[in-house]
Amino acid sequence: MNKIHSSLIIFLALGVFGIITTEMGMIGVLPQVTQKFHISPTQAGYLVSIFAFIVALSGPFLTLLASGMNRKVILLSAVLMFAVSNIVYAYTTKFEAMLAFRIVPAIFHPVFFSIALVTAASLVSPEKSGKAVTKVFAGITVGFAFGVPLTSYLAEKISLEAAFLFGAVVCLTAFIGILAWLPSMPVKEKKSFGKQLGILRKPQLWLTIATVVFIFAAMFSVYSYFAEYLGQVTKMNGSWISMMLMAFGVTMIVGNFLFGSFLHKSTTRTALLFPLVYAVIYLFIYYLGSYFLPMAIIVFIWGAVHSGGLIVSQALLMTDANEAPEFGNSLFVSFSNVGITIGTSIGGSFISRLGTHQLIWCGIMFALLAFLLIIFKMAISKSNTKTLNVR
Repeated sequence: MNKIHSSLIIFLALGVFGIITTEMGMIGVLPQVTQKFHISPTQAGYLVSIFAFIVALSGPFLTLLASGMNRKVILLSAVLMFAVSNIVYAYTTKFEAMLAFRIVPAIFHPVFFSIALVTAASLVSPEKSGKAVTKVFAGITVGFAFGVPLTSYLAEKISLEAAFLFGAVVCLTAFIGILAWLPSMPVKEKKSFGKQLGILRKPQLWLTIATVVFIFAAMFSVYSYFAEYLGQVTKMNGSWISMMLMAFGVTMIVGNFLFGSFLHKSTTRTALLFPLVYAVIYLFIYYLGSYFLPMAIIVFIWGAVHSGGLIVSQALLMTDANEAPEFGNSLFVSFSNVGITIGTSIGGSFISRLGTHQLIWCGIMFALLAFLLIIFKMAISKSNTKTLNVR
């Protein structure tokens, strides 16, 4: 990978980092937003839920509309919109304006993500495309590891404005880098909408989509209540929980490259083992979660495995959507958000009905469903291969 391509991939990853920081960083500053606008926590929560809803709803369709446009223009427009939105968050005095500027960047989120991954893969030879995609994906894990806690820290120690301006600076830096390093990338041969939508006729694609939904539901049904579990079950105080969040995010970075290596060796084996490994991690959390030191150690392993779900899911989906990679990536973004929504909702029900400790069984349930779907899909693929060989 030459120097220009390496630099560009770094800026694409930085753009992803800025987008994740903008999306998820809001979670850590909701108390300050509530105070600033004199609104209820429920109203402030709309800033998070509306973003995920718009991403899930609009992602594939907007990616289709953008599929014939110059990739450089799309990437620059998207990351610039995130920078502008952060500036609006920092200085607006109206909650309605902030809410509106959660909707606008959410529209660009899946488009940037989809095109950034395809662009990274196209910059290198086919055998190195997986590593290039993994490096861009690192922007997500670094966003969780540093972007989200740093946003929260800036809001707490300096000001809410400083927290949002941090996101704006990151996005503007990515904008400058992409502007300088990425050549114009007009679409030479535009795929028709019908051809791109045609991948939806593949039954195995829908099995993969369902698998992605269950994987993300397994991950976020528990992770969404990370702080509550450590507080209620492990009895950690706020300072320790913050340290555990940081540790979780740091090991996500390690896991990102670890699972990228596993996928390079065998996508099928890695995808098959992932939900089982995650279920085993959950069993350790359930039985050792009330013990301080063992749980602290488990958090490090949990974070590394958690990041694997992101790239395993994307790799699975792209295997079945290789004829329309940008549309396939948008399906990943949309349905991963569906999985997050389902997992968070059902995880909350487990807590309210059964208690925080029993939440772990919700994650195990979704992990096993994902495993069974992968087994089912493999059996169908094997059966189809035998049928073709007989013919």
